[in-house]
Amino acid sequence: MPEISRFFGIVITMYFSDHQPPHFHVRYGSQRARFSIGELELLDGDLSPRTRGLVTEWAKLHQNELRDEWEQARSLKPLFPIAPLE
Repeated sequence: MPEISRFFGIVITMYFSDHQPPHFHVRYGSQRARFSIGELELLDGDLSPRTRGLVTEWAKLHQNELRDEWEQARSLKPLFPIAPLE
């Protein structure tokens, strides 16, 4: 699963040829979650409120890039890094 961004210990990844709806995966320590790209909603998993807020803030800034990454991954094309939250 390619890593597309990392910030404050949070790792954002995306699978190649993953199922719908468009989404990305989040890891932070033992916490795991999936977020939709379109609505930026938590699909499943569990994150602390602080981590969830940071992920949502980052995703809002990079929503168009996440959509592009999703299309790249679905087409089995290489993914590119997305800038971290600073």
